[in-house]
Amino acid sequence: MEKYICKTCGYVYDPAIGDPDSGIEPGIPFGALPDDWVCPKCGTPKADFEPEDAPATDVPLMEPALV
Repeated sequence: MEKYICKTCGYVYDPAIGDPDSGIEPGIPFGALPDDWVCPKCGTPKADFEPEDAPATDVPLMEPALV
């Protein structure tokens, strides 16, 4: 199962662990989390997570050329 990372604080939701403090048992995939689930570290909504292996969206892929 795929891990998801919070774009705000870097918390990683690992389905193998779940989120016991929020009542999420191990084995629950990210897509099956309740819509109102939020990051247990910073409160960021579920919609602001991305797959852990996704390319970073806030880092330029290439350095601008110095002319």
